[in-house]
Amino acid sequence: MSFFEPFNIAFQLLFGFDAELYDVIFLSLQVSGTAVITALCLGIPLGALLAMKRFYGRSALLVVSKTMLGMPPVVIGLLVYVLISRSGPLGFLDILYTPQAMMLAQFILILPLSIALSHQIFERLHAELHLFFASLGLGAFKRILTLLSEARYELVTLGMVCFGRAISEIGAVILVGGNIKYLTRVMTSSIALETSKGNIAFALALGIVLMMIALLINLLSHLLSQSVLKEATNG
Repeated sequence: MSFFEPFNIAFQLLFGFDAELYDVIFLSLQVSGTAVITALCLGIPLGALLAMKRFYGRSALLVVSKTMLGMPPVVIGLLVYVLISRSGPLGFLDILYTPQAMMLAQFILILPLSIALSHQIFERLHAELHLFFASLGLGAFKRILTLLSEARYELVTLGMVCFGRAISEIGAVILVGGNIKYLTRVMTSSIALETSKGNIAFALALGIVLMMIALLINLLSHLLSQSVLKEATNG
């Protein structure tokens, strides 16, 4: 086999719309997309609240969220496995080795990231707009809405960072998903499996898709940064 043959086969699978390949791709997008959207819907408002308000337990919540940023994904996967196993406190949900279990693991993985990064964004903005808010007598809810509007470009970038983190994760999803064909096999777990089986072309095709997603995320992030810079310059 020549060096370029796996690449040729990979592109044939991609552009030939191989059913198994696209089943893995779509499941990956579904699991990661759902986990990220849910984590952002909770994490961003919480990050804004942490930036604006001083309340009991605030420091502890910030420390926990920042500590979990460095938590190995496989450890998070293990914790979720213990929670949802038959003998675990959430065993009654019966979601072990299902896409829902993978979504839960990725949600827990992404939530601290969305809280910590959105807190940094909102803390800076709130420091700049605090006197303006006070002069208008705005309540917490209206302040959060204003901060969300002002930080919209940065929050989109935050969402792309979280999605890139989720879709490239492997340790947690294998533990709670089991890497079951046609049920819980996603791109990262499939790449590891197919490489170990010697099916380099299939693994390479998935790797190309992952690289394309990473490239798209970086491109969108760059365009958004340029848009913000242009808007600030014109303003």
